[in-house]
Order: sequence, then C-alpha cells, then structure tokens
Amino acid sequence: MTLSKPAPSASGHRSAAKAVLRLAMAALLHGLLISLPTQAEPLQFALVAKRNDQHHCILSGKGCAEAAQTQGDTCLFLGAPGSPHFRRQNKALEQTLTRDLDGIALAVTHSKWLAEHALQGIGRVPLVTFETDLEPAERHLRKGYVGLDNLAFGHRLGELAQQLRPQGGRLCILQDNLWSTNQHERLQGIRRQLGGVAGTGVTDQLHGENGWSEPHRCPLNRAETPENAVLQLADLLSTGQFDVIISLGMWPVYKVDAYRRHIGPALAELEKAGRRPVIIIATSEPDAAQHALLDEGLVQAYVDMNSREIGRQSYWMLKRLVQGESVPERVLVDHFEVYLPRSSPETRTAP
Repeated sequence: MTLSKPAPSASGHRSAAKAVLRLAMAALLHGLLISLPTQAEPLQFALVAKRNDQHHCILSGKGCAEAAQTQGDTCLFLGAPGSPHFRRQNKALEQTLTRDLDGIALAVTHSKWLAEHALQGIGRVPLVTFETDLEPAERHLRKGYVGLDNLAFGHRLGELAQQLRPQGGRLCILQDNLWSTNQHERLQGIRRQLGGVAGTGVTDQLHGENGWSEPHRCPLNRAETPENAVLQLADLLSTGQFDVIISLGMWPVYKVDAYRRHIGPALAELEKAGRRPVIIIATSEPDAAQHALLDEGLVQAYVDMNSREIGRQSYWMLKRLVQGESVPERVLVDHFEVYLPRSSPETRTAP
C-alpha cells in the first residue's frame, strides 16, 4: 500500500511565507544601503588676512565662518597681528600650509614676495585671493578673486559728496598708500563721479570740473597709526581749506574718544567761521560708538565696505572648487549700505 504525504498545514504555509518575506526585506535593505551615498566629510578652509586684529579683516573671517557653518564645514581665520607686513604674512602663510586644509583664501600684501616664498608650497591646495589680488604675473597661482567693486564704491562716495555738498567745493581724499590698487580704483570712482567723466579712463586730480577741485597736497596718504590718523585729520581741518573730506578707510574712527576729543573742537571753530566741512568715511559695520559720531555731527556719512560678504563669497568660491565646479575669475561685491545721522541704513546695489 502506498502511503501519500500529508498535506501541509495552514501554519506551515504561514511560516514559509514569513521566511520568504524576511529574505526579501533583507535583500531590499542591503540594496538600499549599497545605493545610499556616504555622508561627505566636513571640509576645512582658512582665510589668511593681512592682519588678524583689524575690524574689517575680522568681519571677513566671520563671514567665511558663517557661510561654512551652513554647510557643516569650517573656515579658520588666520594671519599675523599688527600693521600688515609681507614677511609676517609669509610666515603665517607657511604655518597655514602645514595644516591639512581643503582650500585657502588669501589677502595679498606683496604679490612677488609671497609667490617666491610661501606660495611655492601651495601644491594642489586650491587658492583664491580676497580683498587684494595677486599681481598679473603671479595670478596663475590662484583660481579666482573676491573683492569689493572699488570703482562702484568710489562712485557711491562721490554721489554722497554731491548730495551733501551740491554746490561742489574743495575736496581732500585720505588714502591708504600710492601702491594700493583698491584705493586707486576708489579714488578714480570718486573723481569720475564728481567730474562727470564716463567710461574707464584714468581721471587726474580735479581742477574745477563741475565745481570740484583738489588742492595740491591732496590726496593725502593716511598716517601709520589710528592715533596719528586722528591728528592728521585735525591738522587738515585746521587749515580751513576744505569743504569735503573723504577717507577711503576707517582709520580716523578706530579710536572714537580720540576722534571726538580732537575733531570736535576743530569742527566747532570752523562752524563759527562758517566753514564747517562734510566728512565721509568708508567703514565696515560701524558700532554704536561710531554711530554716535554721526548723531553728534562729527561725521556726516559712513559707507559700508561689506567685508562680511567678501568673506562669505570667498568660502563659496573655495567650496565650489573642491566640488569640481567652475568658478568665475572674479567675484565683485557691489552692495553697500550708507549710514546717515538719525536714519536707518540706505541700501544701494551698484549696477
């Protein structure tokens, strides 16, 4: 007699189905784990300033760090303290290159010197420049440049001078030094705006164009220290020769108390004589003490250099380079805020 195999029970069917389902789920999960991208490692960049103890440099460092934080990356703020010097910056850059960094943003003090020394060790680390670029002969070492649109910034300073002194007058500009390309472009922007010069040609000293003139002693190179910058401005005011003074940097208002102590009495004397000038200062995010100078009438306007945004854009250029993306050769920040007495910032985006 042939015995037939017993039919599988209902519970047996259920156990087999569960086993097949478990195997299918395991296979599916394994496939998903293989296909999911691995989490990218955080990137670390560095922004090497001309000096690490100056307000506008610090703001650039903060901007870079803020932008990096939004992507889970870091941006270190490095450099040497004190007045900018290429030897000190070269040493700081050499120390920076010993770190395991994914990219470096550099504000250049001396293009040729750095190219012949610290930048010899740049290797494959992406380098961009900010605020001050390498000279044309050394630009092959960097991938791009981020900075202020200095010509547009100069135009904005000139517009303010026209608004605050519509009849024109005698102008003196305080500049950093004769070799700063950034300062030279700001100077040209002011002269083109006041003199009514279109295009990109170089404009010489103003000699009556549209009612504006520059005495022979101007533009004036600023003093080496904040204290001396205030004394220099006080000496300029004591001549009573100027209707508008424009500082291309914030040197005179670094020391607010010293500014008030020396400039306040000088302006009061000029006001008695009916010769009180307009003072316009390029700055970066003026603090409460500097705002007070506006309300006291000791400064007529500040124009913000947007250092923080320059730091942000430096990070984004480095980030894109590491990701293998193309970047523009130059990124120019052309958004400035104007601060006037007892008013909210006026915003202008240059064309």
